[in-house]
Amino acid sequence: MAWNTAETKRKLKDAAVAEFAAHGVGGTTMERIARRAGVNKERLYTYFGNKAQLFATVLADELNKVAAAVPLNTLDGPEAVGEYAAGVYDYHCEHPELTRLLLWEGLLDVPRVPDEESRTDYYRAKVSAFAQAQQAGLISDHLPAADLAFLVLALAGWWHAVPQMARMMHADAPSTAESARTALMRAATRLATPTP
Repeated sequence: MAWNTAETKRKLKDAAVAEFAAHGVGGTTMERIARRAGVNKERLYTYFGNKAQLFATVLADELNKVAAAVPLNTLDGPEAVGEYAAGVYDYHCEHPELTRLLLWEGLLDVPRVPDEESRTDYYRAKVSAFAQAQQAGLISDHLPAADLAFLVLALAGWWHAVPQMARMMHADAPSTAESARTALMRAATRLATPTP
């Protein structure tokens, strides 16, 4: 029987996402990833190298998935910024592991992350979409485009980064995914609305 390399890699990456999201780089072992995937540990090393290389691969794949699922091409007004924020929020609701992976990466406190150059290009494209909309007078230019783009992404992800804080702050009137999404859309739209 032929070995299905693509399927084996997929199983290993899925297992790595789950393990890294739950335990971070330091708390995850290659042995546990292989066991979760039901694959020999040597294949894991053969396909992905060491644990740091595997984490970088997994995170790059997850970022590619969100980029494909929630593209940002042009922003034709403040409502489009709100809709983009809601799309990112929805993605995080469906894939909470992405937020956790990014938080774990931030906790590594390294001067540069793997593949930083191409990831910087990925974020520059987002900043460029905001800058173009600002230059066209379609959205507010009271903040630099990079700050506005970062704030919108931060608002969209923070609900998932600290759900305990959201729960405590809404103790008197518990929020739902829909009420959080609505609040996020309003906030992002307001941030992007030009002052008359």
